[in-house]
Amino acid sequence: MEISGKIKYKSGDIQVSSSFKKSELVITTDENYPQHILIEFAQDKCDLVDPYKIGESVKVSINLRGREWVNPQGETKYFNQIQGWKIEKTAEAQSPTQAYEAKHEAAATEEEDSDLPF
Repeated sequence: MEISGKIKYKSGDIQVSSSFKKSELVITTDENYPQHILIEFAQDKCDLVDPYKIGESVKVSINLRGREWVNPQGETKYFNQIQGWKIEKTAEAQSPTQAYEAKHEAAATEEEDSDLPF
């Protein structure tokens, strides 16, 4: 699966234990109702996040993880986790105005290059 959007937050490396580290990244999706999705990168994947800055548009490849836990009272609880394993920069999304202007600039250029008399 993939999630695309802009980086809203990045944590840097978090040392959970002597043998486990993670890095958290929050992506704000580009939708009518934007979502703020927390993605965790673990162990050697933490380094993938380092080159990226807050505000950059990215596409993150993810795996969904779920687990079951029974508490001391015997109640079963379920937890979900989103793990990132690849991240890449994407082109900035164009606003509707920018897309309109680019389309009409291209059309005007085609008209100027035409050899037809009409």
